[in-house]
Amino acid sequence: MRLGVGTGSTVDFFVDALGDRAKHLDAVVSSSNATTAQLQNIGVRVSELNAVGDLDLYIDGADEATHHLHLIKGGGGALTREKILAGAAARFICIADDSKLVNMLGAFPLPIEVIPLGRSYVARQLVKAGGQPIWREGFITDNGNEILDVHNLTILNPVDLEDKLNQIPGIVTVGLFAHRGADMLLIGGDDDVVVVG
Repeated sequence: MRLGVGTGSTVDFFVDALGDRAKHLDAVVSSSNATTAQLQNIGVRVSELNAVGDLDLYIDGADEATHHLHLIKGGGGALTREKILAGAAARFICIADDSKLVNMLGAFPLPIEVIPLGRSYVARQLVKAGGQPIWREGFITDNGNEILDVHNLTILNPVDLEDKLNQIPGIVTVGLFAHRGADMLLIGGDDDVVVVG
């Protein structure tokens, strides 16, 4: 199996649990420098997606998830690489605790990766779209870009909003995973795991 591994506090637990099982995998690809370092610390050889090709499975967390398998991701700032790995994977399983399962996306600010030159322009366009963008000051993505966290968005149709925002010049990608949402959610509670999808 060729496995993609995401980024974030929930994924940290997954990496720890992966342990020696990783040696039975054909390849492991990481969505961030932080996850790569964590995998290497437990002895996992991390490959580049360009060398591996498509993935069989991608495991990642989410900042918000719905029963429709739409997600907001990017709280850790790795949304662009996460979206690439999700797109390259035949199957995407999202793992999260039950506080992340919501009826409608948008309570968590929507992360948007922007090219530094266009940050102010993009922010003005996001205000016109009804959001309140806040620059994640002092944070640079692994791709050398910046993040705007957009508050107060009403996300009634995640697919349409993803399309609309991706048309703004200067946006690398948005943290809406609607076109390529999860294939399955594993939602952990105090006593059990609920499977959605």
